[in-house]
Amino acid sequence: MKIYLSGAIRGGRQLQKTYEEILNFLENKNQEVLTFHVASKDVMETEESMTDVEIFTQDENWLNECDCMIAEVSVPSLGVGYEIAYALCTKKPVLAVYSEEFRPISAMITGNTSSLLQVKKYNSDAQLIEYLGSFLNQLEV
Repeated sequence: MKIYLSGAIRGGRQLQKTYEEILNFLENKNQEVLTFHVASKDVMETEESMTDVEIFTQDENWLNECDCMIAEVSVPSLGVGYEIAYALCTKKPVLAVYSEEFRPISAMITGNTSSLLQVKKYNSDAQLIEYLGSFLNQLEV
């Protein structure tokens, strides 16, 4: 399965280790993560070599190609919100996860009643991994 992993880049990199944990879990489950760079410590340097149009075009292509999306939404990010909306509009299932340690998440995410969107608050790495596994299992049925 092709997965679009989304997490804040320009919005703040404080959860880079969490993105890396998500990526490692998905790769260990033999999933193809199109946006593996989101978990990279060097993602800002990589994106500096690209224009905004190149980044947009690349991400839009990956969103069109993916089978589903997993978004870590604890850190507010206009880009992540846009990507979630795009995925939903193109009928892709989305799992949005956030840590209970962070301030309230946008009602545009938590209040969305789309059957394609699951929003899960986690309080430990183990619970995050549990939600990821459950999401993948639902898609493989």
